[in-house]
Amino acid sequence: MSDSTPQDSTGLLTSEAPSDPTPPAKQSKPRRRVLIEWTAIIVIAVLVSFLMRTYAFQTFFIPSASMEPTLQIGDRIIVNKLAITWGTIHVGDIVVFKAPPGAAALCQETEPVIDFVKRVIGVPGDSLKSKGNTIYVNNQPLDETWTHTEPLGTAITPITLKANQYFMMGDYHSNSCDSRVWGTVPRSDIIGKAFVRIWPLSRIGFL
Repeated sequence: MSDSTPQDSTGLLTSEAPSDPTPPAKQSKPRRRVLIEWTAIIVIAVLVSFLMRTYAFQTFFIPSASMEPTLQIGDRIIVNKLAITWGTIHVGDIVVFKAPPGAAALCQETEPVIDFVKRVIGVPGDSLKSKGNTIYVNNQPLDETWTHTEPLGTAITPITLKANQYFMMGDYHSNSCDSRVWGTVPRSDIIGKAFVRIWPLSRIGFL
């Protein structure tokens, strides 16, 4: 029986050349489809960021010393807007709110003022006044458990807060232009509660 395996001229066995079918081309996404997908991702990310900033959380920069030592010039804080929309405002809360009309002039600000950050020391129904360095709320000395700086400075003229009125004061009492100067703040002007400091890194923490 003869061997049917092919040999080359040297007598060495050789194998038949295998068939070399062309491999199927890889299925790549059309460039147009990729562009559409990335555009959709970017649009959704921007929309989510906008909604979060508008309705949930927002960062603010502290430009003045009125809240020292709690907040210092250059600090950056995050404000929780939902805490105002769905929650309750309490004495002691630090809040950001729209600057009252005429406040910039009354506070002798040299640059336009859009928002203020202060601490709530009076809520609707409270009666406030001061004597010396003591603040009285409903005829009881206010227990300022938070860090603050005395002397009080400008006195609190006796006032009883009406519905939706809030009395604001800076922790640096004698260096704060606040409700003692420009009056109370309506709830509708309160943007949110400050709840965490994110800058500088050495002072990161909840408020």
